[in-house]
Amino acid sequence: ERKGEREREREREKERKRERKRERESEIKKEREKERKKERKRERKKERKKERKRERKRERKKERKRERKKEREKERKERKKERKKERKRERKKGEKERKKEREKERKKERKKEREKERKRERKKERKKEREKEREREKERKKEREKERKKEKERERERKREREKERKKERKRERKKERKKERKKEREKERKREREKERKKERKREREKERKKERKKEREKERKKERKKEKERKREREKERKKEREKERKKERKREREKERKKERKREREKEREKERK
Repeated sequence: ERKGEREREREREKERKRERKRERESEIKKEREKERKKERKRERKKERKKERKRERKRERKKERKRERKKEREKERKERKKERKKERKRERKKGEKERKKEREKERKKERKKEREKERKRERKKERKKEREKEREREKERKKEREKERKKEKERERERKREREKERKKERKRERKKERKKERKKEREKERKREREKERKKERKREREKERKKERKKEREKERKKERKKEKERKREREKERKKEREKERKKERKREREKERKKERKREREKEREKERK
């Protein structure tokens, strides 16, 4: 019997060890899962940022296109106006005047050309500036990438530290276990008594759990019943609404009928009045 008791005790001890191992593995798994979630969150944030940037770029492009279109339209109208004025002036003035006017026009044209040239230069400058901005963005991206790699390295370092700590913990646990083994023989009798007590306690706990479960079931049933009652109430309300709607329709129908009768009565009165006349 003592041999059988020792055997059972060893089996229980093995089971406890396995349970602790499972718990440690579960903790490691949770840690990894947290890290993966954080990484995914960072990636999604980056993607959203890129998308906003692309959207702004598209908007700027559209805006520039609209501006160019407006500018061309404005120039076209200006040229049309100028041609009209020119024809009017030509009709009124002589050759000398026309020559002067042409000179003025050439000056204006040259001025416009210079203005266009300045615009092109400004456009080139803006383009260069955008190029520079893209280069700076690339640099910032590289920096962020470096930082991310460093962060990963630090994270690996922290994992190694945690692993060392877990190893130390396991070592302490094994030491404690050996100490417990030495004490086992002295505590056999006391253990049996404690085991009996634990069995009783577990029985009480199971009984409590069953009571809780029964309570939960009753609560679920009550909730279902309340839900059904609400549903029935809504259905009744719908029916009442339908009935009221029918009554309103009937009432409107009666009112129209009364109006038609009155109208016919007035018509007959008019006819009789005509007859008397």
